Amino acid sequence: MKKILFFVLLSIVLITGQQLSAQLRYTIIPESPRPGDPITIGVNTAVKEALLFVNGRQVAKAKCFHVPSDGRPLGFNAAIITVPSVIEANDAVIRLMNDSIVCEIPITIAPREFLSETIHLTPSLASLFVPNPQSQKEQELLWEIAATTGNTIYHTGPFVVPITPERRTSRFGTRRVNQYPDGRRTTSIHAGVDFGAPTGTEVRSCARGMVKIARPIIISGNSVVIEHAPGVYSIYYHLESIIIQEGAIAEAGELIGLVGSTGFSTGSHLHWEIRVSTENTDPDEFVSRPLIDKELIISRILN
Repeated sequence: MKKILFFVLLSIVLITGQQLSAQLRYTIIPESPRPGDPITIGVNTAVKEALLFVNGRQVAKAKCFHVPSDGRPLGFNAAIITVPSVIEANDAVIRLMNDSIVCEIPITIAPREFLSETIHLTPSLASLFVPNPQSQKEQELLWEIAATTGNTIYHTGPFVVPITPERRTSRFGTRRVNQYPDGRRTTSIHAGVDFGAPTGTEVRSCARGMVKIARPIIISGNSVVIEHAPGVYSIYYHLESIIIQEGAIAEAGELIGLVGSTGFSTGSHLHWEIRVSTENTDPDEFVSRPLIDKELIISRILN
């Protein structure tokens, strides 16, 4: 009887120990994001996707992917999701999902103000927005690529600004009014950062990645799109010329093109944009911190 009781107690201890070792642990960076900010999530268990809810409404989602250990204590699963730039400061919830809810992470979206500007369109620029089957096909291709979440992590560190010097002519998230020659007005949100620079200025890849697009596009002119991690893409528009091929691996800092004024452009400049699971994302956030901070995430999950 004593032996039976001993083995029962031992089984309970072992099971409890396994449950504790398998306890869900996660971290998010940053803890109080602003509209337009990306959130990197690390979790110690398999998760299919992360969903962002504000006022009970889903406003963003991202697929999860595995980050290998690379000699560290352990690997982990990650997701990168962006707070849409149209969201106001509010309490929110990140829901980690498999077939059902794995856990809910409460967060606070911090306030943020964006600039505004008016763009006066010339007749030639306005004509670019006349319905065109080729232009529609190009925009569908761009969206299809931005909506694709692969499995390869090409880069985990901080991004580098793709041009020097950094003379910014339009900021991320700027609220724009497009003034047409016939008096019509439309509104839009600037999805990236514009750098004013002379034609021919070198443009370099902000991080290592796979070149998904390197071709002329009616609206954006000579364009390059590079995949850096699952669901994370950098975009370079209005180039005078392209100096890289689709399917190539661009190293961080590698020359990919020259500044120009092709497509919908009012002057020589580079439009630099980051998309995370299709959501326009503030590029400066990945300049100031790593895309996937492995050391920080692992230390937080362990502790």
